[in-house]
Amino acid sequence: MKIIVDAMGGDNAPKAPVLGAIQANQEYGVDIILVGRGEEILKVMEESGIKDLPAGVEIAHASEVVEMCDNPATAFREKKDSSLTQGLNLLKNGEGDAFVSAGSTGALLAGATLVVKRIKGIRRAALAPVVPTGNGGAVLIDCGANAECPPEYLLQFAYMGSYYAEHVLGRPEPKVGLLNIGAEPSKGTSLQTTVYPMLEEASKAGRINFVGNVEAREAVEGAVDVIVSDGYSGNIFLKTMEGTGLFLAREMKRMFKKNLATKLAALLVSGGLKEFKKIMSSDEVGGTALLGISRPVIKAHGSSDAYAIKNAVRQARQCVSSGIVDNISANVDVMRLEAPAVHGEE
Repeated sequence: MKIIVDAMGGDNAPKAPVLGAIQANQEYGVDIILVGRGEEILKVMEESGIKDLPAGVEIAHASEVVEMCDNPATAFREKKDSSLTQGLNLLKNGEGDAFVSAGSTGALLAGATLVVKRIKGIRRAALAPVVPTGNGGAVLIDCGANAECPPEYLLQFAYMGSYYAEHVLGRPEPKVGLLNIGAEPSKGTSLQTTVYPMLEEASKAGRINFVGNVEAREAVEGAVDVIVSDGYSGNIFLKTMEGTGLFLAREMKRMFKKNLATKLAALLVSGGLKEFKKIMSSDEVGGTALLGISRPVIKAHGSSDAYAIKNAVRQARQCVSSGIVDNISANVDVMRLEAPAVHGEE
């Protein structure tokens, strides 16, 4: 298996992507293509005491970099020799099995959609991170790729999220919930009330396991395996969870530093605190799958360090091994039966 890594994407590039990818190569046994400025990649390796390219690691030179200030909709076209554009072209041409980037989310989404292409029949690709919940994590789909969605998009998100939870996370008959402000079918905007019976019908047909509306509180407690949302609401949900985790971690640290007694207490519960930090850390997951694209694409957090990149490569390996793209492709006709074509779209 060969994973393509954008060596120039992210706040800590090229050091974090290069070292994280090499760690993944050594730990998971995957081949790696590092796409980016060759001289900078080699410099990172030299400064880290790596004299030669490890077996299974190669460099694909790309002279340009997509910056965060670039227009995300056109950056991959205007910078055709960027690490992001070249990486996506390698993926499209079958020279690698998956692509990992910590660069611009907008540019990656636009590039993946127009270069690698969506799975035929899928209306929109969606960002599907695994968020920490009481049941060991849930797929949140969408979390920002599509701010405004017609009901048909959410229906397809439900299918794709369900397949991901089953085949990548290993959840048999995953519970699918529609993010809403109440449990009753009548709650929410016209989007939620319209898509609710569509999800219910798909569930009655045995295609997904839809359990109804789910409020944010219940979703965090672990009521469902898949949280279906439009990108606007999903992004607010995700950022609120991230902020809450940071707030709790900071407050616990302040509390345990108050005096000698609390410092001693911190020593006694240090193992639990480390476990809590691990559960809440996005670095453990590594990245967000971009579902609906014809080949696996993983978006790593912009602030990813080497450890997070290593885990993003692990996630890419899981996506390839699970056959999630083939699974979605094989079920598009079923999804289309439940979701008539939107006017003006394929």
